[in-house]
Amino acid sequence: MKYFVYFLKSSNVNKFYIGVTINMEDRLKQHNNGKTKSTKPYKPWRIIYFENYSDKSEAYKREWFLKHPVGYLDKLDIIKKFGGVA
Repeated sequence: MKYFVYFLKSSNVNKFYIGVTINMEDRLKQHNNGKTKSTKPYKPWRIIYFENYSDKSEAYKREWFLKHPVGYLDKLDIIKKFGGVA
């Protein structure tokens, strides 16, 4: 099974979201239909970047890394390359 670590960018405000899923199309629909509490106020969203993982724990480790101070510079690099100004 494939796991994806993905970055979303709000089309309305300069907000980003990082998550893990096995189905990016369905997950993006959930975000844009208001099914995710933390992203609902900032919809619509678009996927700006993703990484593939074959191991679930590796995908969640990467997500954790990007969401915490230790991964801040990596997160900024991705946002600058794929999502515009951070």
